[in-house]
Amino acid sequence: MQASVITADLSRDDLLTLLYWMRLTRVFDERVHLLYNQGRIPGAAFSQRGHEATTVGSSFALGPDDLVAPVHRDLGVYLLRGITPRRVMAQMLGRATGPSRGRDVNLHGMGDLSLNIIGYPSPLPDTLPLAVGAALAFQYRGEPRVAMTYFGDGSASEGGCHEALNLAAVWRAPVVFICENNQYAYSTPLSKQMAVDNIADRAAGYGFPGVVVDGNDVLAVVEAARAAVDRARRGDGPTLIECKTMRMLGHAFHDDASYVPRELLAEWEARDPLRRYEMRLREHGLVSDEELAALARRVTAEVDDAVDYAEASPWPAPESVTEGVYAP
Repeated sequence: MQASVITADLSRDDLLTLLYWMRLTRVFDERVHLLYNQGRIPGAAFSQRGHEATTVGSSFALGPDDLVAPVHRDLGVYLLRGITPRRVMAQMLGRATGPSRGRDVNLHGMGDLSLNIIGYPSPLPDTLPLAVGAALAFQYRGEPRVAMTYFGDGSASEGGCHEALNLAAVWRAPVVFICENNQYAYSTPLSKQMAVDNIADRAAGYGFPGVVVDGNDVLAVVEAARAAVDRARRGDGPTLIECKTMRMLGHAFHDDASYVPRELLAEWEARDPLRRYEMRLREHGLVSDEELAALARRVTAEVDDAVDYAEASPWPAPESVTEGVYAP
């Protein structure tokens, strides 16, 4: 097989690793959708479709000691940073073996500080000040660590977002902000929220760089994220990366997204991040049909195993309800 690379900074193994995490995210998400429709998930579930390149590409740029503060559409981040498919599925099914031990039934609150993953609070964008605080702690202790956090275009209109961006700039905190601009804040289109073309343009008002990338191009996201992480680690302060993508389904699986124009969805479907990346690897002779088929079997088996594990896991014991809370 041809040994050429698409970018000088990524080996073939790196390129195929990105493909694995994107494919696992997609297949896991599709299975969650199926389970939800079957009534086997006791709560809400949020689709990741369309976000695979953004979540995988950005978190791939981090080092092992760096910290992430993802939100509800960032399954690729949780998986790549070390929460196993088994544990994520147990979380989705509300079982005691999930990261929140059955206290929640979707990606809300799904964190693991031993993996440097902050579980996010439901009100958005409250994850941003948490990440800024962690970055300030790294700076105060002289640790060469970086925090990365995520928010959507809807959160960009909230006061907490602006406060976090401003303080990060003032403190030159080692934090990278990933804005997942997926065009809709629930049912509100971006044009009804703001008059600027790019959310990243707002970074200049705070005094640090803002970068716009194609959020459906995983390699573009990796490149931008690596530059931002390196900048933060050097002590040069934060960066805002706006990844332009599309939420291909509703806000959550219960939402049919009938308010989204069908032609807009068709336009973005033609730019599907996983399909585009697979085609790009094929064009460069970096992956074969046999390897793609083997990868599909591998991730399907992993997701099958995760479902089996989660459904065999116990529900949380009622008497444990006061364990791990701040004030029982």
